[in-house]
Amino acid sequence: MELSPMHLLLILIIVVVLFGGRRIPELMRGLGQGIKEFKQGMRDEPSSPPPPSTTTPAPPIEPKK
Repeated sequence: MELSPMHLLLILIIVVVLFGGRRIPELMRGLGQGIKEFKQGMRDEPSSPPPPSTTTPAPPIEPKK
C-alpha cells in the first residue's frame, strides 16, 4: 500500500485534532530526543551477551510410578 499526499494530509489532520496544535512541537521534540538517545546508545554499547539470570532453575519433575 502506498501513502499518497492525501493520506498524509488526513493523518496530519487527525493528529492535530487529537493532540492540539500546541502539543505537536512537544511531541516531535520528545520523539527526536528519543531517537537521538537510541542511536547514541547503539553506538556506545558494545555487543556483549546479556547478563546472567539471577533466578534459580526449577527442580526437575520426577516421573510418576
